[in-house]
Amino acid sequence: MAVSEPAEAPDDAASTVPGRGRDHAVELGNRHRYINRHLSWLDFDTRVLELAEDTSRVLLERAKFLAISSSNLDEFFQVRVGGLIEQRRAGVAALSPDGMTVEEQLSEIQRRAIDLMARQMRAFRAIVERLGEVGLRFSNYGSLDHGDRSHVDAVFEERIFPVLTPLAVDPAHPFPYISDLSLNLAVVVGAPRGSEQRIARVKVPPLLPRFVVMPDGERFVPVEQVIAAHLDRLFPGMRVIGQYPFRVTRNADPALEEEEAEDLRTAVQEYLRRRRRSPQVVRLEIDDTMTEEVKELLMRELELSGEDVYTVAGPLDLSGLWGLYELNRPDLKERLPAPVIPPALAKPPSDDGEVDIFRVIDEGDILVHHPYESFESSVEAFIDQAVSDPDVLAIKQTLYRTSGPDSPIVRSLIRAAESGKQVVALVELTARFDEEANITWAAELEKAGVHVVYGVVGLKTHAKATLVVRRTGSGIRRYCHMGTGNYNSKTARLYEDIGLLSADAELGEDLTDLFNYLTGYSRQRQYRRLLVAPVTLRSGIVELIRTQTHSKGRIIIKCNHLIDPEVIEALYAASCAGARIDLIVRSSCGVRPGVAGMSENIWVRSLVGRYLEHSRIYHFGDDRWYIGSADLMGRNLDGRIETVTPVIDPRLQARLAEVVEVLLADDVLASELKADGSWHKVPTIRGLDAQEELHRLAVERTAQ
Repeated sequence: MAVSEPAEAPDDAASTVPGRGRDHAVELGNRHRYINRHLSWLDFDTRVLELAEDTSRVLLERAKFLAISSSNLDEFFQVRVGGLIEQRRAGVAALSPDGMTVEEQLSEIQRRAIDLMARQMRAFRAIVERLGEVGLRFSNYGSLDHGDRSHVDAVFEERIFPVLTPLAVDPAHPFPYISDLSLNLAVVVGAPRGSEQRIARVKVPPLLPRFVVMPDGERFVPVEQVIAAHLDRLFPGMRVIGQYPFRVTRNADPALEEEEAEDLRTAVQEYLRRRRRSPQVVRLEIDDTMTEEVKELLMRELELSGEDVYTVAGPLDLSGLWGLYELNRPDLKERLPAPVIPPALAKPPSDDGEVDIFRVIDEGDILVHHPYESFESSVEAFIDQAVSDPDVLAIKQTLYRTSGPDSPIVRSLIRAAESGKQVVALVELTARFDEEANITWAAELEKAGVHVVYGVVGLKTHAKATLVVRRTGSGIRRYCHMGTGNYNSKTARLYEDIGLLSADAELGEDLTDLFNYLTGYSRQRQYRRLLVAPVTLRSGIVELIRTQTHSKGRIIIKCNHLIDPEVIEALYAASCAGARIDLIVRSSCGVRPGVAGMSENIWVRSLVGRYLEHSRIYHFGDDRWYIGSADLMGRNLDGRIETVTPVIDPRLQARLAEVVEVLLADDVLASELKADGSWHKVPTIRGLDAQEELHRLAVERTAQ
């Protein structure tokens, strides 16, 4: 296909793609060779926010993207800013790869975060205004009429008041611990006739909805306003002088001390305890009504400086808009198209029997593309058949994030173990923010007889792999699933991912070696098909780039993050040699494209749409195609177990070529990165939405 053909003249070839024209390469000047990873991530969250600002989208979808942008920013402070503050406290003097000090990064993050939060609030007000026009009104408690107030008062008494706990702050009551991302009220109270004032803290429990919805299902009131209107119930006999909402964000990534624990599960449980009680606050959010006295009290007690305080002109925690998205207003939501059954796994029209997935795989590898093609009828069906097939002897699988104990895959593994099959589940306990859930269902797997292991000390297992060992008439045969996404049926409807089902003998041997490495004491360093981090992936990717470091070279990389300096330098060298390079990077990108003498043959774009672009696709030259779990970051290449597998079948290579061709032709969802580090929407000329087009192509294949 055309996407695999080397470009004779990169500039001319690039100009055929929307947004790809380039009159001349930009001089580097005093700009650094790389773009800062943290600032690039904030740019990604801005692109998410742009979907909330897009007036062509239906309203509750805009509210959803605003909620996602808000929660993304929360996690950014928990992890990225928390890590930088740890570096500052430790006195780290080293510069980031892009030449910034820790202090410079924190200062620029603060500036951009303030701008981003202001945009979020403007988007919120615009969405609220439009919601009012279609019957969904954001209401203040003070504006409710008598009947509505009676309803809200009843909700407070029955559902809210019983779970509130006011905590006094005075010499006898030290300042309470404020939990991460909790919404709180700082309440100033005084005696009825005295002048002395005291401070109390009221936490809004996370079990409460962010907004109280009125009986008509059309109006909603912020829960903190409902609590504020009833503070006399919490402080009877006292005079309520003022109340001010606030929220803190804590470092959510304290060090995991594996060496100090007897086993990894114990270490992770201790890690979670420390994270819940993390002493380090990295952000204080307040609204613009808070007095200077209360603000200074909070800063003093939380050990913060003015740069850590973010003032919001509106309600805090817009991630609570997910609650509005649950309203029964299908007219205000986008209806997701139903995934299709992959043609290779569909029943023939005249066949009433079940599809034998193993027989189909025996006939040739199968590529599945979620969510356009069904996860249930491919990956889940593959594992389910392995459970019920009496010839299957063993099932081995990595589990990073699932949909929990009710996951069909987890239930299948339990059934397999109970039926006497050898079942191994490699559970990654340290999957960030899923640790507690993973511990819970890992214990459930163990109770059922599944051999649960937690991987290699010091390395997260991020690989997405399943190995099924099956007895056949000619001996033992291995069946494999290699994927780019988690074994999670819920996110498989929302994340774009690719999977490969194969009975390739060398791939099966590689997976056997990999699982032996993960479960035992193997020191396997060489693999036949797979590129495996941290042993062969980095060197393998760099070498593949070098094979294209010439005037007819062709490289396409689709990933979530590309910030590793060694990989970037290899791409720069290929560009200088004349190779044409297209990078489709969803989130953080450290590559600075279009710079004369460095990267004039590199184009970078990002797609943000209804689905989270999550697959990783690597293409080199005419016929080298790979998919895998790894992004091009130091943590993935050196600090995790990752797998990247070749796609060898020409039919499936053509499928991957079709996918990237569509992504490179998109002029609806795509933004392009410029040499100065700024992102700009690709001009809409053809009106091609890649996600809509890929679904159309999936449907078209089922009709062939």
